[in-house]
Order: sequence, then C-alpha cells, then structure tokens
Amino acid sequence: MLLASMLPFEHTTLKKLNKIFHSPFPFLALQVLQCLIILFPGAFLIPYILFLIIAGMPLFYMELALGQYNREGAATVWKICPVFKGVGYAVILIALYVGFYYNVIIAWSLYYLFSSFTFELPWTNCDNSWNSPNCTDPKLFNASVLGNGTKYSKYKLTPAAEFYERGVLHLHESRGIHDLGLPRWQLSLCLLVVVIILFFSLWKGVKTSGKVVWITATLPYVVLFVLLIHGITLPGAYNGINAYLHIDFRRLKEATVWIDAATQIFYSLGAGFGVLIAFASYNKFDNNCYRDALLTSTINCVTSFISGFAIFSILGYMAHEHKVKIEDVATEGAGLVFILYPEAISTLSGSTFWAVVFFIMLLTLGIDSSMGGMEAVITGLADDFQILKQHRKLFTFGVSFGTFLLALFCITNGGIYVLTLLDTFAAGTSILFAVLMEAIGVSWFYGVDRFSEDIQQMMGFKPGLYWRLCWKFVSPAFLLFVVIVSIINFKPLTYDDYTFPLWANRIGWGIALSSMILVPAYIIYKFMNVRGTFKERLAYCITPENEHQLVAQGNVRQFKWIPLQVCGSLFLPA
Repeated sequence: MLLASMLPFEHTTLKKLNKIFHSPFPFLALQVLQCLIILFPGAFLIPYILFLIIAGMPLFYMELALGQYNREGAATVWKICPVFKGVGYAVILIALYVGFYYNVIIAWSLYYLFSSFTFELPWTNCDNSWNSPNCTDPKLFNASVLGNGTKYSKYKLTPAAEFYERGVLHLHESRGIHDLGLPRWQLSLCLLVVVIILFFSLWKGVKTSGKVVWITATLPYVVLFVLLIHGITLPGAYNGINAYLHIDFRRLKEATVWIDAATQIFYSLGAGFGVLIAFASYNKFDNNCYRDALLTSTINCVTSFISGFAIFSILGYMAHEHKVKIEDVATEGAGLVFILYPEAISTLSGSTFWAVVFFIMLLTLGIDSSMGGMEAVITGLADDFQILKQHRKLFTFGVSFGTFLLALFCITNGGIYVLTLLDTFAAGTSILFAVLMEAIGVSWFYGVDRFSEDIQQMMGFKPGLYWRLCWKFVSPAFLLFVVIVSIINFKPLTYDDYTFPLWANRIGWGIALSSMILVPAYIIYKFMNVRGTFKERLAYCITPENEHQLVAQGNVRQFKWIPLQVCGSLFLPA
C-alpha cells in the first residue's frame, strides 16, 4: 500500500497485509461492501467503526506484535504456549482453502482484461454466440421490462449478466453442483498464468514479494482515485452518494446490523489467516508495530469508506440511466464486480480504456491478496519443518501447483457452485473460531502481562490499559459472540435461485470442521505425548518452550494465576 513509505519494514511487505479483505473489489472483500450496499449503507458505519476500535485494531496489533517478537510463522509462534499449536495449523489450512478458489476470481479478472482489448466491449450487446434469445439490449431497457417487482440487479438477461454467466462461467450448461462438467480451457489458461505469477513472486520469499508488492499494492490506489473522480462527474452520482451517506437510525435497532458489522470488521482487517504473523516475523525486532497497527488498520477502513463513494456514484449513475431506484441496481457478491461495474463502464465514452484500467486494478488487488495468503501457508509450514525451509522453492512450487489443480473444480461449468460453497464454509465460522482460540491462548494462557513485557522489550513501552482490557476481555467476548451468532444464523446455502442440496451443506460443514478440529486434536495429541504426572503434563503444555526447565523445578508461572491478581494487574501503571 501507499503506507509503505511510512513503515520502516525491512522488506516493505507489511504494507500489503491489510489488503487481504479490505481491498475494494475482490470477492472476499466484497462482503464488507455488500453490507454497505445492500443492507444499511449509512447505519452500517456506526457499529462498523465501534467494532473497529474495540476488536479490530486490538487483534490486528496483537498479531503484529506476536509475529514480530517471536519471529515465527503461524504454527511455530505457539512455542509461547505449545498446546495451542493446533490454532496455527488451523489458520494455515484455512488460508490454503481460500487459495483454492481465490485464484479463480483473479483468473476471471484476467479473462475480463483480455476481453477488454477490443473496440467494442463484448458485454455491450446481444449479438454474441453466448447470448440467449431473451437477451435484452440495455439501450431498450426500461422499468416495465422487469415486471413482478424484479430488481434490475436480479435481471439476468442483460448483455453484461449473460457475458458473465454464459460467456465466462457457462453456468447455463450445468444443472447444479452435482453436474460440474470439465474445466473451461480459457479459464484454465488464465488460472495457469495467475499461478505462475504467484510462484515467481513468492519463490524467494520476501526478497521477491517485497518488490512485486510495490506495484500490486500502490497501483489500485491510483486507479481507485481515477475511478472515483470520474464517477462523481456522472449524472445521478449525487443521488448514489446521498444514499450511501444517509443514516437510518431505526436500522440500528436491528440485530442484523450489529452482527454483520462485527463480522465484516474482522474480515476487513484479515486477522487470523496467519498472514499478519507471517509477514511481521520478517520485521526488525525494534520496529514500531504499534504505530503500524494504528496506521494500517485506519487506512484500511478509510480506503473501504472511500471506495464506497466510487461504487455508489456508479450505482447512482446506473439508476439514473435505467430510471429505477438505487436499491434496485445494488447487487452483491461477484455481480457487483463482474456484471454491474462492467455494464456501467460500457456506457462511458472511452469504455475500452476504463475497462482495461478497472480490470488491471482487480488483477493487481487479487494477486497482492493471494500472495499474502500463500505466504502465510509457506512461511507457517517452512518454519515448522526445516526440510521445507531448505527446499523453499520446491515447496512453493508444490503449494502453487496444488492450488492450481484443486482450483480446476471452480472453473468448470458448475464451478461457481463449488466456489460459493468454499467461500461460505472455508473461511467463515472456522476462521472466527481460530482467532477466538488465538486470543484466549495469548491473553489467558500466555498472559497479558507477559505479552506486554514482550512488547516493552521491542519498543520500550508497554501497551496501555485500553489494549490490555481489549485483549483479555473485550476481543474474546466479541469473537465468542460472532462465532455463536454465525452458527445460529446459518441458513442453507443458495446461489441466486439455486438451493444447494443437503449433502453439499454437509460437505461444507465438513470443510469448516476439518480446520477447527485441529485445535482440540492437537491439544489431546500434545497432552498424551508429554511425559510425567497430570500436573507436569499440563505444565509442559501451557509453559513457553524456553521455560520448560522451570517445570522440572516445580516453578510454573501459569499455576500461580489468580483471577483477582490478573484482573488487578491490568490497572497497574504501564
């Protein structure tokens, strides 16, 4: 990010960490914008900012400090409390799952980029081989075409919608997740190009990724600024921006507003995927990660807020063009990026230029984010298994090639169903659970006091009372709340009008549990493989590895824990 010029990071790679989920357009980041657009634009900002302050920033700060002090990946960082090493394996597996389908979205962007190099964009008319007989020319479109109260965003017969679903995905050739078909060769080539770029960006670690990210992290800001300036000059843009900033305080009474805000601020900052820990481990020991946490998380959310203006100016323009309400053109998920925005671009003068610029931005954002996720997997496992570190290039190739093979399921005719399933289950409740266990492990077992002392060794000062309270009480409570709500509010998976069969939902939960189960499984494994009495086994499990000699002496710091003393220590002067 542009923050690179402000961070004294040895390889200038920390700047890209917060891009994983806040970036304005890639698929996972869209969850933040979905809430802004679909549910409650203005009302969403109040709980969003609140949860940023009480949970987002503290967790972001905690992971940066944890990685920087211990200089380890997501798994080996748990030498501070060995029994929680399963949390590291869980987040690595989750990051790997995300890589299976995230690269597919980047491949879509690359396909759109190649398709944009024409005098007339292929999604502007109904005269193409993939168009259906019912395709509707947007120039002839009016509100009466919809009928039955159908929103424009749900109307799938526009050239842009048909290009995405019929020309790119070939969704019409699949009857559901049980009928995937073969991978599309065009998307397979795009996916291969993406994986090759990622491999050569990561094969030498931060030596290469730190250079690549100068382009992938800064270019999107330039493009976003250009799109924003042009967007606000379009007719109807004012109405869109007004809808974005309007706050309906009555919506704040709805639990959904608060639940979604809590969930999205977590995804926005990207804590829990092992990426922050992995890249922070390359920091200089005395780097001011406190400043980095404040600046990065703040710029992260400010960028998301500003990107809302770029999006709502386009929504206002589209509503003006088609003479419908703004809420009728607002859409969510991939439809915003690959249908609505391309359609809007096609109506502008110089549409080819704007399309190329837009999809270059998507491509760089996606590669930047994917690099972070893959680096978390590579660093996390390489730090734990020396043979992988000794053959990092070969291991990087293995991870890249493995994600390519599994991603092929997502570029079949029914691949969007596989992608939707992974997007819902791979990094949903499971990542929330993993970060909850991470917060408990650091704050309650390793100890807030000891963690504060570690930070003091690095930067010369201890965290203030606010941070210690958040780490020990507020953030864990916040995460527990979101985990419980995410389970209670679960609804059977759907994609537009298609409802996933029961077996698909079960597979999804199996994927989610496959990572979560690693936490209790490793606790049992560790306890059973340590020798000694029950008390000694417990002591070895929760005592930092560099203090195991104290266990033999019966001097276990964790066993001296008294609730009142711990709580009271929070109020001691830093």
